[in-house]
Amino acid sequence: MLCIFFLQILHPYSEIIGYGITVAVFIAISALIGLATVFCVKGKSENYFVAGRSLPLWVVSATLASQSIDSNAILGNVDLSYKFHFYDGAVLPIGLGLSLILNGVFLASKINEDGALTLPDVYAKRYGKVVEVMVSLCTIISFLCLLAGNLVGMGNIIHYLYGDISLSASVWVSAGVVLAYTITGGLFSVAYTDVFQATIGWLGCITLAFYMISNAEQSAPPQSIGFVGYSYPDDETCALYDGVPCDNQDIVNAVDGTLRTCCYNETKYGPDGMDNGAYLYADAPVIGSAMTKPDGLTPFPNAIVFNWATIFVLAFGNLAALDFQARCMASKTPRTAVIGCLIAGCLTFFVGIPFSYLGAITRTFYGPDTARAAFETDTCSTILELPTCALWNPDPLAFLKLLTHEAPPVLGAWCLVGIVAASMSTCDGAILAMGTVFSHNIMRNFGCVKEQSLLLLARVASVPFAIISAAIASYYNQTGYLLVVAFDVVLASVVVPLFGCFYTKKPSPLAAFLAIWAGAITRVILEFTLPKDGFLIAPFNYPEFMNVGPAASSFFPSFFDVPVEDRWDPNGEKCDEVQFNDWSGVDSLISPLVCLIVFVSVQFLERNGPLIAFKEGGLFDGYLKEGQGGKEEEVTDHGGKEEEVIGIDLGQEVTDLGQNEKDNGNEDDA
Repeated sequence: MLCIFFLQILHPYSEIIGYGITVAVFIAISALIGLATVFCVKGKSENYFVAGRSLPLWVVSATLASQSIDSNAILGNVDLSYKFHFYDGAVLPIGLGLSLILNGVFLASKINEDGALTLPDVYAKRYGKVVEVMVSLCTIISFLCLLAGNLVGMGNIIHYLYGDISLSASVWVSAGVVLAYTITGGLFSVAYTDVFQATIGWLGCITLAFYMISNAEQSAPPQSIGFVGYSYPDDETCALYDGVPCDNQDIVNAVDGTLRTCCYNETKYGPDGMDNGAYLYADAPVIGSAMTKPDGLTPFPNAIVFNWATIFVLAFGNLAALDFQARCMASKTPRTAVIGCLIAGCLTFFVGIPFSYLGAITRTFYGPDTARAAFETDTCSTILELPTCALWNPDPLAFLKLLTHEAPPVLGAWCLVGIVAASMSTCDGAILAMGTVFSHNIMRNFGCVKEQSLLLLARVASVPFAIISAAIASYYNQTGYLLVVAFDVVLASVVVPLFGCFYTKKPSPLAAFLAIWAGAITRVILEFTLPKDGFLIAPFNYPEFMNVGPAASSFFPSFFDVPVEDRWDPNGEKCDEVQFNDWSGVDSLISPLVCLIVFVSVQFLERNGPLIAFKEGGLFDGYLKEGQGGKEEEVTDHGGKEEEVIGIDLGQEVTDLGQNEKDNGNEDDA
């Protein structure tokens, strides 16, 4: 990281330029590594799609973790934990890590043994062309959102470091760079740039995270010292800050009804005040009850329903992630795929979760109790006892400012590089996945492409998908939420039939077809019928779940040490609050349940034979594409020795999967 040298020699006013140069050099090196892998493809689609099925364990582990540890799991994570609290960000790496572990336990070895080139090939083999195209469309829509979320993360950093470049332009630059090297080397370029990016990026991110956690003066904002006229809620805070008796001894504590008789010590702290009085009680890095009790974050609302739904969506929706499964297909052996998933899941926890702790540290520098804080004047809150200025406006660039102004320069720059690396490693995988699926599983089924032009079409098709995602990212500047939307799409539709491929005796094309439609339609209907106010907070019958209203009074807040006639009376001048009412997350849970019920029901009804006799070799008949391989494992006993035979090419043996045939003496039930 020689470019960090610039951080030491540039004038302090221009110090941000040093960070920009460091990030730019890293992006350039990553692009060059990706471009160099063009020689590995050798014009073969299998090399482009699945790297010749040659990836060893260390590459598989690194590239799987790189797809999981994206800008959502790092930048989106810390942004959410800063704006709200620990678990609002931590649910992202928790869900992503769980997904990899579940994939390793239930699907990775089977996906590898199946010998497919893309995930929709797995469906095509059991359910036919119609289901294959439906799955392809669902996964492409999903990955448009995933790519957009990561372009937002990368674009935000470029925009912050190079202020003259707009956020929209930064997104487009990010898309262009990643697209250029991805379409040259395919999965080879993605895999080996992932290894480079992971080596540099993870170390930078985890080093910064543990340094800040270990060396921060405050791991979370303490209870407020206050200002002239500020009264303390309890004796503990009074003793901590050497409080003095209030001039007015009739201030009632709204929390428990006791009197607040101790106030700010002007003699000790001065007439200008020490903070904004935002924390009656000390904040904490983690509040365990936030995931078990709706009022666990009192006096603030708790998005507990959406947070649990997020973990579920990411843990199970990611099982239909094109990039995850492409790496399982590219693994040398099924065992490599399984172990790679398990290692990558643990790495996701290890790198991602510490960043959730940084949310509280960021609040100590850029939170509501700092001089940098901004508030909405025309807002009130009864539970906060504020007739005005009740809504804090978080700084959207707070964490990036923490890295460039509060962290040691070398660690701050290193972490910025890590976040960019995380974004690039997921962006390239998403671009590659969409291009390959569109060419291989959609256009090929419509007879628009031949085997010899498949590679060219995969590269060309990646371009419009990158453009569409960049347009989404330019319009919708959020990271973490786009990640949830991405896998909400596939969870509602294609995850259940994926399990059906391997865990039903005879997967039913009709069951898969109806289940996908049922889940998708249910999800769309619930999206527009469930109450959603945009705050992602489900309604509970607690005072914390009332949204701020317009300013209620010009009097002082009720906890100020002023005469009672000058204090706000919430009973006389009511704050016009409305209850939060957003059922986001419920629709994400109901839709896959409907999909599961339909799939299982049809499978049960067809236990003695199909309900509809589809034409052999037709659109609902499972098939293998020309040149598609399958891998089986056969263990035989020869004098006490076991011989493992891997890699039987079924593509040359199977001509009509509508018929039952014998392959090497074993019946192959298509």
